[in-house]
Amino acid sequence: MFIFSLAAGNICLAQDSTRVNKASKSVSRLKKAVDNNDNKGVADSYVGIANDYYNQGNYARSEEFLIKARNLYKDLNDKKNLEIVTRKIAQSQEKQKKIAPAISNYSMAAEMSFDEKSRTVNSNDAARLSAPSAERKADAIQSNINISLKEKDKSAAAEGYSQMAEVNIQQNNIPKAEENLNNAYVFSKKEAPQQALEINRKLTDFYVENRKFDKAIEAKKEVLKEDFVKENSQEKVNQIQELADIYIKKNDPEEAITLLKNAYGIALDKGHTLEAQKSVKKLDSLYNISGSTDASVTLYRDFLGKLPDLVSKDRSLVDNKILEDTEQRISQLEKEKQLKDELIRKKNVFNYSLIGALILLTGLVFLIFRTLKKVQIKNKKIALQSLRREMNPHFIFNSLNSVNHFIATNNELEANQYLTRFSKLMRGVMENSAEDFIPFQQELDLLQNYLALEKTRFADKFDYEINTDDNLNAHSLKVPGMLVQPFLENAVWHGLRYRTEKGFLKLSFEKENAQLKITIEDNGIGIEESKKQKTQHQKTREGRGMKNTLERIKLLNDLYKKDITCSIKDKEHGSGVVVTITINLT
Repeated sequence: MFIFSLAAGNICLAQDSTRVNKASKSVSRLKKAVDNNDNKGVADSYVGIANDYYNQGNYARSEEFLIKARNLYKDLNDKKNLEIVTRKIAQSQEKQKKIAPAISNYSMAAEMSFDEKSRTVNSNDAARLSAPSAERKADAIQSNINISLKEKDKSAAAEGYSQMAEVNIQQNNIPKAEENLNNAYVFSKKEAPQQALEINRKLTDFYVENRKFDKAIEAKKEVLKEDFVKENSQEKVNQIQELADIYIKKNDPEEAITLLKNAYGIALDKGHTLEAQKSVKKLDSLYNISGSTDASVTLYRDFLGKLPDLVSKDRSLVDNKILEDTEQRISQLEKEKQLKDELIRKKNVFNYSLIGALILLTGLVFLIFRTLKKVQIKNKKIALQSLRREMNPHFIFNSLNSVNHFIATNNELEANQYLTRFSKLMRGVMENSAEDFIPFQQELDLLQNYLALEKTRFADKFDYEINTDDNLNAHSLKVPGMLVQPFLENAVWHGLRYRTEKGFLKLSFEKENAQLKITIEDNGIGIEESKKQKTQHQKTREGRGMKNTLERIKLLNDLYKKDITCSIKDKEHGSGVVVTITINLT
C-alpha cells in the first residue's frame, strides 16, 4: 500500500511529489472509467497503477492489480492486452521469487503472442526459469538480449545483461558477471533511472561480496554523478547512505561518518525527515562502536531540536498521507465497480429472463397461431371438398325421372344414351372431387357432358355452344372443378326452360392478360322474371345452391389467392342473364 511509517526501525522509502501526481492521475482515470462503466478503461487504469507499484518495487501489489486487469481483458476478449498483462504478471511474480507461477504465465504469454518476436521472448523467459543447467539459461537470456538490441529496447537489454550476470555468478565467472552488470547499467541509465539504481545496487553488492571495495565505491560515486540522482535530493541522500555502508563494510568508519553527516545535512536542508532519521541512526551506531557517546548525544539533541521545523517543511510526509488516501480511494472505487457490476449482472439476468420469456411466449403464440392456421386451412379444405362433392339433388332426381320416362315410353335407346352420359358425368364428378383444381380439358369434358344431358332433357327449349380461346393450353392449365356447372344449371332451369320459344346458351373461355375469363350468357327470361315464377321450395333450393358456389369461390381465394370474381346480372339489352367469372392464372 501507499503507506509509510517509522515502525521498529524499519523505515520505508519516502516518496516524492511525482508519485503523488501519478497516483492522482491513476485515480482520476479509474474514477472516470468506473463512472462510465468502461471496463476497458478500468483495466487500463489497473495496469497503470500496477506499473507504478512495479517501479516502486512493490511487486506484490503490482501483481494484484495486473490480475484484476487480466480478468477484465478476458471478459472483453482483448487478446493483445491479455498477452501484455500476462507477461507483466510473470515479471512481478519472478521479482517475488514465485518461480512456478512465473514460468506458467510466461508460457501462457507465449501461447497468446501474435508475432514471432514476443513469442520467442516469452518462451525464452519460461526456459530461463525452468532450464536445469546454467548453459541453457544463458542461451535463453542471450536470445532475448539479441532481440532487445535488434529492437533497440535498452531497458529489456539491461534486464537481459543483469540476468546473464546472475548466471555468470552461478558459474563462478566473476569477470563476465562484472562485464554484464556494467553493460546492464550503461543501457539502463539513459532511459530507466529506477532500473539503473537497482542494477547499480546489484553491482556494488557484487563488488562487496567479492571484497572489491574500491570498485564498489567507484561504482556508487559514479551513480552519484548522474543527473537523475543529482536533481533528486531525496535519492541523493539514499545513495550517499549506501556509499557510507560500503565504507563501513570496508572498515573505514571515519569516511562513513563524514558521508553520513553530509547525508544528514542535505536531509535537514531539503526537508527529508525519514532520511535524516536514518542518517542519525547510522551515525549513532558508529559513535557507539567508537565510544563517542558525547557526539551521539549531541547529534540526537540537534535532530530533536530541528525535528519540528523539519517535519513542517517535509513535503514527503504530506505526500504519504495523500498517497494513503489515494489507496483508500482506489479501494472505494473498486467496491463501487463491484456494486455496479452486480447491479448490471442482476439487470441483465432480469432482462435476459424477460427476453427469454417473451421469446417463449412469442414462440408459443406463433405455434398456437400456426396450429390454428393449419386447422383453419384444413377445415376450409374439408368444407371445400364437401361443397365440391355436392351436386344439386334436383338435377339428379330429374335425371332419374328422365331415364324412367324414356323406359316407360319404350325408348330404350334414349334411355341407354342418357344413362350412359349421366353415369359418365357422375364418375367424372366423383373422380375429381378429391382435387381442388383439375386440368382444363377435364373440366370442359364434364361441362360438355352436363350440357348434353340437359339438352337431351329439354331438347325443344334451347341450343348451346362452347367457345375456347386458342391461347389456353387445355392440358397444362388447371381450373376449379365444376365451378361453372351451377351457373349453367341456373341458366337452363330458371331462365331458358320458361321461354315459349327455343333459347340459346353460350359458354366462352377467354384469356385476358394473366386471367381466365369465363362467360355464361343466355337469352332466358332473366333474373327478376325468374324470381316471380319460383315457388317457395324452389327459392330455398336455388338460394342454397348459389350460396354453396359463392362459398367455394371464397374458400378458393382464401386458400390459393386466385382472386376469383363472379358477376351475375341481367342483360342491358334484351332478356337473359350474363355471368362473368375471372380466375387469376399466375
